[in-house]
Amino acid sequence: MASRDRTARVAVLGTSVQRSRKERRPSRGRGPHVRRLVLLGLVLLALVLLTVSFRSPTSGALHDVQGYGASALRPFQIAAERVARPFRDAYDYVSGLTGAKSQNKKLRREVRQLRAQATANLAAARQVAELKALLRFEELKTFPKNYRAVNTTVISFPGTPFAQQVTIAAGSDSGIRLNTPVVTADGLIGRVTNVFPRTAQVTLLSDPESSVPAVDVTHGVSGLIRRGPRGTFDLDRVPKEAIVEKGDVIVTRGTVDRRLPDYYPYGIPIGSVLSASPSDIATFLTVQVKSYASFDQLDAVAALVPKK
Repeated sequence: MASRDRTARVAVLGTSVQRSRKERRPSRGRGPHVRRLVLLGLVLLALVLLTVSFRSPTSGALHDVQGYGASALRPFQIAAERVARPFRDAYDYVSGLTGAKSQNKKLRREVRQLRAQATANLAAARQVAELKALLRFEELKTFPKNYRAVNTTVISFPGTPFAQQVTIAAGSDSGIRLNTPVVTADGLIGRVTNVFPRTAQVTLLSDPESSVPAVDVTHGVSGLIRRGPRGTFDLDRVPKEAIVEKGDVIVTRGTVDRRLPDYYPYGIPIGSVLSASPSDIATFLTVQVKSYASFDQLDAVAALVPKK
């Protein structure tokens, strides 16, 4: 009897459980239809609201409802703006800083380019001015006769304080030979001591071994131009009884005896007398001369080549 009752109870419980499970299961075909109907209703409602809004742009119940809704949502909008403002400001700051750095880099690059262009223009303008001055020097009456000027530029300068040679961008292809005089628009600077087809080496007057026969055209006193103290020159071998005064003009003496031709033609400007004073122990006058040419700013020069 107990076993039969237990079996009946299990059967009844199993039947009831199975039925409850089947009843709780939703219908699979019913869910998608409901969702589609809800979506369709929302779309129709949106179309109706849009139509009503367009037909009554300035008044109407819908606009009143929109106004009430906007007023109700205004506090939330303000709160959202206050919360988002720090993040927006931080983004704007980072974005602006990145843009400023990029713009600054671009401006620096443009400034470098403009500075280089301006420097090149200034250098070219200075060179053009010196070349024009050389052309004017050729037109002067004091320009040596039977000579032509080979205008060129200095391409290298002394490597050490003791070296007094420069290199010019013209050589034997242009007619330059050894001992060719080299001048600027202001005056004599030296002579060619080594020559190549397209370049030549010029030994300056400031070289300790350099000496140039010169004459004081104001008083007709001759001497030798040599390197002097502190960037000046001395007019050496001037007798004590000679008259030499401050401001006298010194030029190259040129050839006196055809059997002993000079490297330098007559009349090339050298400088002016700074001072002239005798000495009790010296045999000659001490004559100090300031050069017309500036040896620290050599750029455009001219080599004087004989026409014959």
